[in-house]
Amino acid sequence: MYQIIDKKRLNEAVELMVIHAPFVARKCEPGQFVILRVEEKGERIPLTIADYDRKKQTVTIIYQIVGYTTKLLSTKNIGESILDFVGPLGKPSELKKYKRVLGIGGGVGAAPLYPQIRKLKEMGVEVDVILGGRNKEFIILDREFETICDNVYYATDDGTKGTKGFVTDVLNRLLDEGGIYDEVIAIGPLIMMRAVVNITKPKNIPTAVSLNPIMIDGTGMCGGCRVTVGGETKFACVDGPDFDGFLVDFDECMRRQGIYKEEEHSCRIGLGGEHHA
Repeated sequence: MYQIIDKKRLNEAVELMVIHAPFVARKCEPGQFVILRVEEKGERIPLTIADYDRKKQTVTIIYQIVGYTTKLLSTKNIGESILDFVGPLGKPSELKKYKRVLGIGGGVGAAPLYPQIRKLKEMGVEVDVILGGRNKEFIILDREFETICDNVYYATDDGTKGTKGFVTDVLNRLLDEGGIYDEVIAIGPLIMMRAVVNITKPKNIPTAVSLNPIMIDGTGMCGGCRVTVGGETKFACVDGPDFDGFLVDFDECMRRQGIYKEEEHSCRIGLGGEHHA
């Protein structure tokens, strides 16, 4: 059993939870993830590691409350425990000591981006970040990024924080103003990552993306998380989740992501039997 050490509501749909998980905390690196199960007979869901503290033996996860299991997880409070917390899984991010890197985090994509940016800063890399969300309430970890980054830019759909528009609007502006980056790391919705690549690829700015396809066992055995990268079949759980954005077949990823939409809708059932859209 893995005890919940801390829990915070970041906005109406997103929560942060700190879990006491000594083995995971001892081994994990930026870019890796865990698979957890809240209770016996519960489903296994993958969640990216948002932070870790080796001394306190804790791992931080950030999740959007969208389905049955995340709703169930949300009912757990500080002092309670979850049943399984398996990891670290996946390959650590390949972070290079570039001169300057731009991170782009869309919505909860800021969570897996944070440990990568923090590690780069520790390596002496200059780091700028663009954070995006529907409105200012959906921008997460802004204070944490502001603490470690050279510059933090914001984009919101309604203009309540930073630029009114998308993260790609800010990216275009920074590049038009002469911004030079050795690499871009984009993490967020598939459509956002594809839009970023559509800008960076013609300019030949290496771009890493983090894929979060349908995943079941996290060991490469079930094949559920297969993606096409550079014309080859890869499994995000063992070959990723980070990939060269220039090589990812985003259209295929998006088609596969929608395969179980009807079933997902049926599973969005409240714990008390209430149906949610």
